[in-house]
Order: sequence, then C-alpha cells, then structure tokens
Amino acid sequence: MRLEELDVYRMAMDIGERAWKIVAGWRFFAKDTVGRQLVKAADSVAANISEGYGRFHYRESRHFGYYARGSLYETVTWLRKAHRRELLAADDYATLRDDINTLAKKLNRYISSIGPVPAVQEAPAPYGSQEPETAQTRGEPPLPFADTDAPANDNGPIANDQ
Repeated sequence: MRLEELDVYRMAMDIGERAWKIVAGWRFFAKDTVGRQLVKAADSVAANISEGYGRFHYRESRHFGYYARGSLYETVTWLRKAHRRELLAADDYATLRDDINTLAKKLNRYISSIGPVPAVQEAPAPYGSQEPETAQTRGEPPLPFADTDAPANDNGPIANDQ
C-alpha cells in the first residue's frame, strides 16, 4: 500500500490544507501569531505520518505516529484559540472539530496496527461480567475534543468555545 492510499494520511493532509486556506484570509497579526502555529501543527500531523511510513523499523514508524498524535492535539489548541479570539467562523470550527475527532480515532487505530501481531489473545469475558469497554480502559487517549466538554444544548463536543 502506498502512503497516499492511507485514509489517515489523506485526512491529515486535508485538515492541513483547510487550515492553510482559513488562515490565509486573516490579518497580519493574527496570521503571524495564531495562524502560523495552527498551520505548522496541522501540517505536522501529515508530515509525521509520512515520515513514520518511510521508516524501516516498526518501532520508528510507531514513534512518528505518536508525534503525529501530539501534533493533532496541538492543532486542537490553536483551533480553540482561533475560535475564542473570533478568527474562525463557527461552521469552519465545527467541521474541523468533528474531522479532528474522526482523525484521532483513525490515527490511534493506525498506530496500533504498526508492528508485529500478537500471537495469542485472551478470550473475552462472558457477556455482562464486566464494565463496558471504553477508550480509557483500552489504554487509548481521550479524543482531542472530548464529549465531556459539551454543554447540554450543543450538538458539538466543546462547551466554552461556542
């Protein structure tokens, strides 16, 4: 499979390009401060996925996947700042928020898929014998835009950023 065929890479590229187009229309000060950081963080997600993809050893590949995830979380911070400073239209923010949450899930699955396959897995516990599995019980980090931030009257997962 080629790099360009990976959904996680294509989605990261798309988010970076959308961030670029949004920031390009900002005034100089906003572009030079928040905008520059937002574009660098968003572009870094795809760049780290591609760098990891090109590495020979799976441990190096996985390591760059972790860098990509860190850059995705940094992108969230700059998006929140842009939204709070009213640099970003509400619909652009909502769309990017949803796409970043989707990308985070795909990126976590991609990172988990790198490396050798475990030889044996334990049989699952009988139905109803344990708590339902969540991202935290599987050891996955929470989504960048966690649902716990959502107010009762909002359709999106951010409360104070509306």
